[in-house]
Amino acid sequence: MAPGVPAPVRTRALDAGLARLGDWLRAHAGSIRAVQWIVVAVYILLVAVPAFLPLPDNAQHIWTNLTLAAQFAFWGIWWPFVLVSMVLVGRVWCGVFCPEGALSEVASRWSRGYAVPRWITWSGWPFIAFAGTTVYGQMTSVYGYPKPALAVLGGSTLAAIVVGLLYGRNKRVWCRYLCPVNGVFAVLSKLAPLSFQVDRAAWAASPKPARGAESFNCAPLVPVKTMRGAGACHMCGRCSSHRGAVRLALRSPNREIVHVAGDEPSWEQTSLILFGMLGLAVGAFQWSSSPWFLDMKQVAATWLIEHGMTWPLEASAPWFVLTNYPDRNDVMTLLDGAVLLVYIGAATVVLGLGLAALVALASRALGPFSLRRFHHLTQTLIPIAGCGVFLGLSALTVTFLRGDGIVVPYVAEIRATLLAGAALWSTWLAWRVAGLSAGGLRRAVAASCIAGAATVSVANWVLLFWIW
Repeated sequence: MAPGVPAPVRTRALDAGLARLGDWLRAHAGSIRAVQWIVVAVYILLVAVPAFLPLPDNAQHIWTNLTLAAQFAFWGIWWPFVLVSMVLVGRVWCGVFCPEGALSEVASRWSRGYAVPRWITWSGWPFIAFAGTTVYGQMTSVYGYPKPALAVLGGSTLAAIVVGLLYGRNKRVWCRYLCPVNGVFAVLSKLAPLSFQVDRAAWAASPKPARGAESFNCAPLVPVKTMRGAGACHMCGRCSSHRGAVRLALRSPNREIVHVAGDEPSWEQTSLILFGMLGLAVGAFQWSSSPWFLDMKQVAATWLIEHGMTWPLEASAPWFVLTNYPDRNDVMTLLDGAVLLVYIGAATVVLGLGLAALVALASRALGPFSLRRFHHLTQTLIPIAGCGVFLGLSALTVTFLRGDGIVVPYVAEIRATLLAGAALWSTWLAWRVAGLSAGGLRRAVAASCIAGAATVSVANWVLLFWIW
């Protein structure tokens, strides 16, 4: 659009263009399915094939060995930037590209059609699945070896297919309730400036579709009519223009946190943010570099030796339980595994409770303590939580490249900028949310408490990247 065109005209043109893009997604479902099958093929190549190849030796490089190339592509590029996409364009990955979701939906075409049982719809699964896969991945060195990667990701994909064959019909029951990253994706997509938005007044005013009229299938089981946020929407476009009320549009990245999250309190998301993304994930990324881990291991080893129990220092377990590659001098003993669990567990509890206390203080500063306000203020920590998880995963990118002699410039400066920006964003969100309840000193104290929580999170990554 030419610079001389008035801003309102440019805005209307952009809105119309985005609405047409949403309609394009709806009209080209076949093309999207073709893209999904291509991604499925790439997924199999990166995850399954390397598990049946010999492990590369030290002379191999990313550009000469399929296993190394697959590890770099999957863990160094795929996963970090899928997380980034959630913040930029919502869950487009889930609706347009995700191989696991596509396979689960395809399987559900031949589903037995059983009603979804209550145990599947339990709201705690996002945290449990995230925690379980994260911890198991650390115990088996999922980032460094192809067999654990196949066990974790292949097992998840197989479970998604089985769930599709049993429950629902043409639905993504797995994605809606059980996917290990569903909770993280739902949290991060709240910051996306692009989303499908529902005009409730237009929906109510539109004529009710005639019996048999063309409708749409919302595979992830989102109640589109009442949808206010982007957390559950897979951005597939199937509902675009339905009843003249659904359209793809821009919004402020702050809008959902400030104006919607407070009306949708969620213990599962609060737990995932405080104890998962800001607690457990920190411990999982930190432990291998932490001197505290070594101190804990030394204390435990000394106690065991003094009591005549040396077998935990010598015994290991199969590779699918603990890292066990003696030809690579990479073996995790039972003691290593136990201390790893204690370290990650301690990080989860200590950081989670500490951050929860700061959020509770922020809530109390605004008046009588309110659980609804506590949940709302926790959501303001999403930027720093997402930034930390991204930096932890992108550290693998830097490590893979450094192992092949490729030095990424300005890594420290980029990390510092991202952490500072995310902390400031969380603080600004806290200021906006606090302003809904109080002003003046109370508002400032509440925002300061959230700033303190963001600072604690930043400090954890400073320890990992600059001190240890």
